[in-house]
Amino acid sequence: MMALASPRPGRGGISAQRARGYGILYLVLAAVIVLVFGNVPAGSLTTFGMNVGHGNPVPDLVIPSAWTAYLLAALAAMAGAIQLTRGFGARWALALTAVVVIFAFAFLTWVAADGSVNLAGILQATLQLSVPITFGAMSGILCERSGVVNIAIEGMLLSGAFASAVVASATGNHWVGIVAAIIVGGLLAGLLAVLAIRYRVDQIIAGVVINIFAVGVTSFLAARVLAHYPELNDPKRFGPIVLPVLSDLPFVGGILFRQNLFIYACIACLVILHVMLFSTRWGLRVRAVGEHPLAADTVGINVFFVRYRNVILGGMLAGLGGAYFTLGSTGSFQKEMTAGHGFIGLAAMIFGGWAPFGSFLAGIVFGFADAVQTRLSILHVGLPTQFLQMVPYLVTIVVVAGLVGRVRAPAADGRPYIKE
Repeated sequence: MMALASPRPGRGGISAQRARGYGILYLVLAAVIVLVFGNVPAGSLTTFGMNVGHGNPVPDLVIPSAWTAYLLAALAAMAGAIQLTRGFGARWALALTAVVVIFAFAFLTWVAADGSVNLAGILQATLQLSVPITFGAMSGILCERSGVVNIAIEGMLLSGAFASAVVASATGNHWVGIVAAIIVGGLLAGLLAVLAIRYRVDQIIAGVVINIFAVGVTSFLAARVLAHYPELNDPKRFGPIVLPVLSDLPFVGGILFRQNLFIYACIACLVILHVMLFSTRWGLRVRAVGEHPLAADTVGINVFFVRYRNVILGGMLAGLGGAYFTLGSTGSFQKEMTAGHGFIGLAAMIFGGWAPFGSFLAGIVFGFADAVQTRLSILHVGLPTQFLQMVPYLVTIVVVAGLVGRVRAPAADGRPYIKE
């Protein structure tokens, strides 16, 4: 108890005040689960579908709605009590994640009381919807680890989506469309790099200008060109890639191993970026530039080159993420179709502590919120449609507001480097 009285961060990097806040939050969530999610007709049953695709079938999960809510509330309350007494130490983030999962499962149990919801389908959609967010987060990591803030991810995603749709439709080749998206993302990133590094324009303002430019140009071309030439906006989508044997695994087979190219490419980029950042000399130099550019310069690292390179690489990743919207999801371009996913990607980057896999897990959280609101809109659960559409953005606001704890950006993030 004395440790909780101190405002200083503990061994796990979480302050006593924030630890108390988490404990109270867990108890509040437990109360909501009991009073709201447990308020269902007696004898209600919730059915969770456990199958998607054509793998080996798994029996549906049928559980009592009210008793499940009470059990989950007890687990959340237990987590709150532990947090308020002795705390979770370095495992605070794991405890927070567990309580969030408990609350989400209780919510689904309540929504589907005396009905059913396909849990496997929601998880599959979660993975798909997390892809552009994760690409946006990786773009931000590459830029900010070298000291440049990239607010323009949204514009790069949108431009990549437009370029991939038009080029793939004109050439009849998906791969050429992907290359076009990567090039366009890199060009916009190059513009950001010149403004931020060469001319030392405020990086936030430069990013906002690029976003406005991307929205304006794509909307204009969509209205004046694609509306009159629909054949330039019909690229079709990449079909699912079914991995033999793995796709037949019960439950997880259809979720993980019957996905399109972008999901596998996203995982591959995550692994490559993680290894490059934390296990190579290249990554060490990038992190040195992002933390202390003057010290990096004194040991012979070209700070400007590293920043230019990383910003352009980040833009190329964002362009690839934009191609997902047209070639991996909808099959055509629509005005402002990225719908803020670039900004959500920035939130995922912060949530993940500027680390690739941490950002991916954050992307899964946001993707799950998006998947749930989409599925609930289809099921007509009685909640206002406008409220359901707000869910992913509410989650983003909560994260950015500091619910997940204190995080530390690279020390030189957003600071122009002036060579003496």
